[in-house]
Amino acid sequence: MLSLEPFAQHLVPFSLVVARLAGLFFFTPLLANRTLPRRFRALLAVMFAAAVYPALPGGMHESPPVSLVDLGPMLLAETLIGVVMGFIAGLPIISLDMAGVIAGHQMGMGLGRVYNPDLGEDTDSIGQVLMYIGLATFVALGGLDAVFLALVFTFERVPIGAMSGAAGQGTLAGAPIESIIGILTSGTELALRVAAPVLCGVFVVMIAIGLLGKTMPQINIMSVGFTIKLFMGLAVLALAMAAIQQVSSEEIERVLRLIVHWGQAMTPAEAGTDG
Repeated sequence: MLSLEPFAQHLVPFSLVVARLAGLFFFTPLLANRTLPRRFRALLAVMFAAAVYPALPGGMHESPPVSLVDLGPMLLAETLIGVVMGFIAGLPIISLDMAGVIAGHQMGMGLGRVYNPDLGEDTDSIGQVLMYIGLATFVALGGLDAVFLALVFTFERVPIGAMSGAAGQGTLAGAPIESIIGILTSGTELALRVAAPVLCGVFVVMIAIGLLGKTMPQINIMSVGFTIKLFMGLAVLALAMAAIQQVSSEEIERVLRLIVHWGQAMTPAEAGTDG
């Protein structure tokens, strides 16, 4: 008769590995797409966990003596590691969406909002275009590979269950709070840099429309001005597309390097010194 005891002792550590990998599916670009079925994302997390689990050090395969009450916080702590990495990886993409929202609002396209499955909410059409450019750049730069690789590094640096143990306080002290704040700041700068050409072009058009309205009041400025702003914004955006792709790829590549570095250097012992 087949005994299930050898499989039962791996149930808890394998569940913790699945929880850490499942955290990536909350914010990581493409993986967090709401149009992907939940069962598919759950199966994908289990599949990656099945590939990672046999390569873990032997000590991690032993089931820790925990109760159901203790298992909940452990699963949550493991999930937070993946959530943080996915959140950091997705910040440049969200910044591009914010740039499109700013530019689209100035162009008069604020009412033409559409559903964005990557964010799970309505967004500006220009923002969605820029966001898809960022997603394509993210994939071209190997973003998914870098995020998964960085998360695999954390299993060696932070053993499963360590976040909720005595070493968890030191690990939390080494959380990349300063890096997240820095990426948020650079992301806001990226959004303004991407939207700046459109903002300047629309500003010049508004000045010209104002002068035209004063000199030729018989012209319907409201209808003519809306069309001129729209075409000017689209033209400037098209001309600046090469620069937008360059600055966005530089920011995404920088963030990916930071994620991989954090995954490699993230240890409970180093957390108190690296911060």
